[in-house]
Amino acid sequence: MTTQPVMPEPYVTVIGLEVHVQLQTQTKLFCGCSTRFGAPPNTQVCPVCLGLPGSLPVMNRAAFGLAMKAALALNCRIAAFTKWDRKNYFYPDLPKGYQISQYDLPFSADGWLEVADPKGAFARKVGIVRVHLEEDAGKSMHDEAVGTADSRIDLNRAGTPLCEIVTQPDLRSPQEARAWLNELKLLLVYLGVSDCNMQEGSLRVDANVNLHVPCPDGRIAKTPIVEIKNMNSFRSVERALAYEAARQYDEWQATKAELGKIPKQTRGWDDPAGVTRAQRHKEESSDYRYFPDPDLVPVTVSDAQVADVRAAMGEPPAVLRQALAERWRITAYDAEVLVNQGRELVAYYEDVATRVADGKVASNWLQQDVLRTLNERGGMIDTFAIRPEALADLIGRVQKGDFDTSRGREIFAEVLASGRSVADVVASLGIAAVGDDELVALCRELIAENPKIVADVQGGKEQAAAGLIGQAKKKNPNVNPGKVRQMCLDLIRGR
Repeated sequence: MTTQPVMPEPYVTVIGLEVHVQLQTQTKLFCGCSTRFGAPPNTQVCPVCLGLPGSLPVMNRAAFGLAMKAALALNCRIAAFTKWDRKNYFYPDLPKGYQISQYDLPFSADGWLEVADPKGAFARKVGIVRVHLEEDAGKSMHDEAVGTADSRIDLNRAGTPLCEIVTQPDLRSPQEARAWLNELKLLLVYLGVSDCNMQEGSLRVDANVNLHVPCPDGRIAKTPIVEIKNMNSFRSVERALAYEAARQYDEWQATKAELGKIPKQTRGWDDPAGVTRAQRHKEESSDYRYFPDPDLVPVTVSDAQVADVRAAMGEPPAVLRQALAERWRITAYDAEVLVNQGRELVAYYEDVATRVADGKVASNWLQQDVLRTLNERGGMIDTFAIRPEALADLIGRVQKGDFDTSRGREIFAEVLASGRSVADVVASLGIAAVGDDELVALCRELIAENPKIVADVQGGKEQAAAGLIGQAKKKNPNVNPGKVRQMCLDLIRGR
């Protein structure tokens, strides 16, 4: 059966992302109101975050520190001087009628974050235009019940510190965009900057996309940039970008002569329908009428402060992946899986790998047994019932040949269920290591009882020896199948 080759797209997809990340602070950016998620609507507000007359904002130092940590991890240049600006727009969930943000002097700029597919499908170094701080707006809640048109506003979120990360238009496919967002999320969680919980609105993504289409006369036609909003998962981002690229190409084919007259547009993603829908023409910076906030003083940052934040960051995921692969001789894919689970699991893995002196074996047990159990039952590795020393004890017994991996998994399940030690479970199951003399005697007995299998092996059919393993397990359930096979082969060959 032959497969048709995958034809390349007749255009280049150009993607830039704007990511808004809520910082993991106890209080809001310019007031002392709590940022706890899930409180009753409009109970975590005060005159400052409501923008009432006479109230004055005061900057949250912790929020600035977390934002600086994120910017440094994204290889940004930290500005020695930065100020606050008012961005004016009128949405129902923005009580002041403006948002305190940063315009022409953001606190950081000119960074990058690289993403690479562990299977080698792509690698991309994505430029960061800027990382700046701003306050979040409130949240509009629309009653979608049939026959109603009610909308309500919850202002608990208004004033929550946001870190906005704006990329260069360096991404070239929806798959790359999703992978890059996964890498960014992992980095921010590792740093403790944010929990990046998209279901709670801690991380939100807007995507800017247009196409570069080669023309027969050698020109490159560029479709107008479209900003896509309302995407509530990275899968939605990937789907929305794929749909929008195809939509823009169809529109370009139909309106080539009018291409320059099509304005930039903001479109919303309709996830159930799988389409983007027009919302409005895209605003330009002049539409927001930025001006310096008169109530907030500028912020200065010294080289010593930058050095202190950098020293406290720890290894980012990309560095940790490479270190694990080199230190324990595991594949890039294995390192990716382990690191993606978080620092606590990496520490657990390295503890086990050190004890058993085999990084690949430790990785296999974590991926096939520990992670599978955590996924099925929920929970975190720091509260997992089987601690590194117990898992290493179990793996060590398998390595010594006391029993095979299959029996080891039975013991793993019993240790997990009972909370007893590996030694206690081994004893209770009547598992005992089979000595060399006992194994040789058993294999001689099997060979004597199975002349046809012996003849097949001698005739070059080594796979016939598999027939001896089941018989060996019946005679002694504690034997190691791999050892039985090898011993029988050696005896048959006269070694």
